[in-house]
Amino acid sequence: MSAPIDVPSTMGALLLGGFFASMLSGIVILQALWYFTTYKSDSLNFKALVLGVCTLDTLHTAFIWASMWGYLIGDYGESSKIDYIPWSIALTVVLTALVTFFVHCFFAHRILLLSKHNLLMAGPVVILALLRLVSACVSTWEMFHYQSFVLFRLHARWIFTLGLSVSSAVDILITTLFLYLFQSSRPEAGHLNHILNQLMLYTFETGSLTCIGTVVSMICWVSMDNLIFLGLHFVIGKLYANSLLVTLNTRETIRRSTSGSRENGPVLFLEPRSPQTQKTSASGQYFTGAVSKGATEVQINVERTVQYMHDLDNDTLSIDAK
Repeated sequence: MSAPIDVPSTMGALLLGGFFASMLSGIVILQALWYFTTYKSDSLNFKALVLGVCTLDTLHTAFIWASMWGYLIGDYGESSKIDYIPWSIALTVVLTALVTFFVHCFFAHRILLLSKHNLLMAGPVVILALLRLVSACVSTWEMFHYQSFVLFRLHARWIFTLGLSVSSAVDILITTLFLYLFQSSRPEAGHLNHILNQLMLYTFETGSLTCIGTVVSMICWVSMDNLIFLGLHFVIGKLYANSLLVTLNTRETIRRSTSGSRENGPVLFLEPRSPQTQKTSASGQYFTGAVSKGATEVQINVERTVQYMHDLDNDTLSIDAK
């Protein structure tokens, strides 16, 4: 970084980034509390996922403020320390990548189930998510090694850029696959189209939010010689954690809103775990899968009102569209 030091774009960027990251971390905690209060019957796998993401997110926030204490209090007035990369900053990078990896794998699992175990769809998501994690681990190692933003930019710019680029690519891929799967399930006519439109809109919004955050951080990293990119990077992991928890917590809202109304919110928890066959009944056309413990039944009846039922332990989803 060249002299004179631009305090707003260095320390100011980190302070604002830490502030907004802390706000989003608080939302993550509230979402987690809501999840554990509302979905007590969820499987241990989902509870462990939520607990793990929340733990990583809390550690991430702690490391942010540990670094801010060093910059603004411990090394106050020492301009030479602005270029120094403390260990806590380096660890925020890998923690962000870990949260991102778990969220990407969660959505990859949703894609695998929705696509009837199509590995050609879910496989690339997992591979790219793993590449993003490896890139972040290497970036963290390089930060520990050089301990200087100038040297890190000079010798390791490509690996940090690769990690952010791959993360954006995974977000775009996940969003595209979900939109394709929802669109391919669209019937020729009926109110089910309204439900699928909401599903597609919700998928686009959640995917684009994390993607935009990552892209903006990457642009600042590549084009600016300051720490604005890092302040934005503080926020990225929080966006991913919230996208996961919002997806899980939306289920109860949908149950309530659809129990006596045709207006339906979005769901990203369709789990067609068994092969589905096409059937016809006296009341209309529908397709359904086998019902068993840990399996999903999807039933669409175009003669009745819309209803959603879903339970994680006995995954059952019923959609009836009048």
